[in-house]
Amino acid sequence: MILSRYERMIAKRYLLPGRGEAFIFLVAGISLVAVMLGVAALIIVMSVMNGFRAELFDKIVGLNGHAVIQGIGNDLPDWRNIAKITIKTPGVTSAVPLIEQPLAVTYSGRSEGILVRGMRVEDIRSNATIGSKVVMGSLDSITAGSGRVAIGSRLAEALGAQVGSQISIFNPLGQSTPFGTVPRVVSYTVGAIFEVGVYDYDIKYIIMPIEDAQTLLLMGDSVGMIEVNTVNPDRVNAILKPVENQIAGRAVITTWQQMNAQLFQALAVERVAMFTVLSIIILVAVFNILSSLIMLVRAKTRDIAILRTMGASRFGLMKIFMVVGTTIGALGVVAGLALGFVFLFFRQSIVDFVQLVTGQNLWDPSIRFLTELPSKTDPVEVTGIAVMALVFSFLATLYPAFKAASTDPVQVLRYE
Repeated sequence: MILSRYERMIAKRYLLPGRGEAFIFLVAGISLVAVMLGVAALIIVMSVMNGFRAELFDKIVGLNGHAVIQGIGNDLPDWRNIAKITIKTPGVTSAVPLIEQPLAVTYSGRSEGILVRGMRVEDIRSNATIGSKVVMGSLDSITAGSGRVAIGSRLAEALGAQVGSQISIFNPLGQSTPFGTVPRVVSYTVGAIFEVGVYDYDIKYIIMPIEDAQTLLLMGDSVGMIEVNTVNPDRVNAILKPVENQIAGRAVITTWQQMNAQLFQALAVERVAMFTVLSIIILVAVFNILSSLIMLVRAKTRDIAILRTMGASRFGLMKIFMVVGTTIGALGVVAGLALGFVFLFFRQSIVDFVQLVTGQNLWDPSIRFLTELPSKTDPVEVTGIAVMALVFSFLATLYPAFKAASTDPVQVLRYE
């Protein structure tokens, strides 16, 4: 909005406190702080929600793929043929054989429920989600027949195990004998400890070569499923449609949306709800701008009348008050952006400090899934929040500006 020289001068004077106008300036300052807090709260919450979804997606999909082709009864004897069909399908980037089976592990008198995951050695080492998260030991030590496995950090903590420890995995479905089924107990050496960052994975997963998993589970040359990755996870159903037709009756396809439907739907609903609720904070702040401008117009009624007699136009007066209100909103938006980014940069330190002061565990990984507070700022979303706050601030200026422009100098100055 272009202002003339005198309009800029008057707008500047109205933005700064004058004699007897401390209360008006206080209300304007509160309005600025309210806009700042509203914008900062929206940016922080939306960035954390985005980060939460992105971290969960990356780590869940990183371990489970975009989809799995699971054999009927968790048995896929012709997995090589199905993997060949799958990898030739347009849009498919990988088809990795897997074995997953819930079992139990014991060490030093402690026992935990686990999920044994058998993978080819080359797939274990090339998996970015696991390979980049090894905190102790090395994946290079895990080879077929070596008796070495990789376990999650939380599981290692629960068992009291470390690299080199001998753990025993218990398979209740052992060999059948005339006296019944004899459970199978096999000892393994911890070769590596990883920390994916998702609590459920770090407390449950034991990863071993697929040959060792087949031996443990007496599966022969069979596997349980094939993990599939595609060029676009959002189009995984359409991409795998031809495969589904070819494996009908032998296996079923489960996508990442189906495996985690409730979790991601809950995140989407919570994200919309939080955005709506926190937007009300900005709306309340905008009403503060409205009230401060109305007070300013009433306090400056005589000045406005004099300006009108000196030739100031109605539109010029409207521009002055619109600029004053919008400037308050703009300063609040800039301050909110700065506060939001500072908070996000030090988010984990702030959480740790609050936990230290209150003595409460605000971020329990067993409840939150992730071990640290995540964040992912979307520039488009931040721009939308800033624009929304500016638009609300501008709209709040229209009524006071119109009232100022409607001032009748004859009525105001009649008895002066």
